[in-house]
Amino acid sequence: MKKTLILSAALAALAAAGAVQAQSASYAIDGSHTFVTFEIKHFNFGFSTSRGRFDKKEGSIALDPAAKTGKVEVTIDTASINTGVAALDKHLKSADFFDAEKHPSARFEGSQFVFDGAQLKSVSGTLTLLGKTQPVTLNADQYGCYDHPLLKVQVCAGDFSTTIKRSQWGMEKMLGILPDEVRLVIQVEAVKQP
Repeated sequence: MKKTLILSAALAALAAAGAVQAQSASYAIDGSHTFVTFEIKHFNFGFSTSRGRFDKKEGSIALDPAAKTGKVEVTIDTASINTGVAALDKHLKSADFFDAEKHPSARFEGSQFVFDGAQLKSVSGTLTLLGKTQPVTLNADQYGCYDHPLLKVQVCAGDFSTTIKRSQWGMEKMLGILPDEVRLVIQVEAVKQP
């Protein structure tokens, strides 16, 4: 009898914990732990890879794990591009590529969440860049939520990736020399809001 009561209490506690975790919640993206990185082969020979990232980004996530629905909105400051090479950054900000003066931001909006059981597998939506909006699916390479030991609040985090063709957004400069395909790797952490 005692074991049955203990087991019942434990199951009730687990069910309550699951119900709490499954509730809809809003999260603010932590810019200091979120990075949007791009990778492109250095010239069409494909022997090495050039990488860069955007240092300024902000956004929010709304997630309802029980309904397996959500919404992601991320805005990226295109002038914050950082390859570690000042001359290359300047060229990438120019009208040849990101045209940061005319198009100071890029934006991802996702609302199609795909789960395998409780595990998030992908988020599909649109990427607006250079004034053009195209569909994009971000694959969840890993994803989960945890109680942050310092912030004392829930944080959801993951690594996402996709490959796009820059020409779809009109970024066609040097297509004969540089590849069209660009791999995006996104590390994200988002803090639950009260």
